[in-house]
Amino acid sequence: MSNHLLPDATRRVFLSNRVPWRRVSSSPRPHVRRSTSLNTRRSFVLVTGGARSGKSRFALQLAHRWGTRIVYIVTCRPDRRDRELAERIALHRSQRPASWQTIEHPDDLPLAISKVSLRRDGIIVDCLTMYVAELLMQQRSDRAIVGRVRRLCRAMRDVPLPTVMVTNEVGCGVVPSHEMGRRFRDLAGTANQMAAEHADQVIWMVSGLAVPIKGDGITANVVSADA
Repeated sequence: MSNHLLPDATRRVFLSNRVPWRRVSSSPRPHVRRSTSLNTRRSFVLVTGGARSGKSRFALQLAHRWGTRIVYIVTCRPDRRDRELAERIALHRSQRPASWQTIEHPDDLPLAISKVSLRRDGIIVDCLTMYVAELLMQQRSDRAIVGRVRRLCRAMRDVPLPTVMVTNEVGCGVVPSHEMGRRFRDLAGTANQMAAEHADQVIWMVSGLAVPIKGDGITANVVSADA
């Protein structure tokens, strides 16, 4: 219902409770306003949303605020037979500055995070969903996967550097028709809940718009000035 059709009193309440959405710039390195709230040595930000919603771009914009010495950890293990995936990976690589260090699909992700040099300015993990998928393909039990995710979340929270982790909301669509798909969906949802619990701030990306759903003071300081 259009808000101009609501009674005056109801419309005032509706408008006062609207979430202040802001559009994220498509530029990989936007002009941003400085703030001390996100420059703490420990700040774990989780960025979630659907496919092509702007999650990775938002994470890149946030990391640019921290400095030029970023560690980018990729969890996707490429399949040489998948040409489309290879093109996606190449695109992501082209968007990262040369000064960033890239770590690709480490065998022990929590350990890799804990070993990042404190001379670095921050850490990006992209993404949690592919990490869960990789563990599932290794034929690990649900209990073992949940244990790995818990270790990962603790590592992201405890490392004395600002961190951001990207993940996907996979439970909003059609219920998978096969058992493995339903198992993956459930494990991904459980992983997201654990990550959100450990995170200091959570951002939900919708059609390129950043919606803060836990914590505050993020979106207004990350989006480009002309957004």
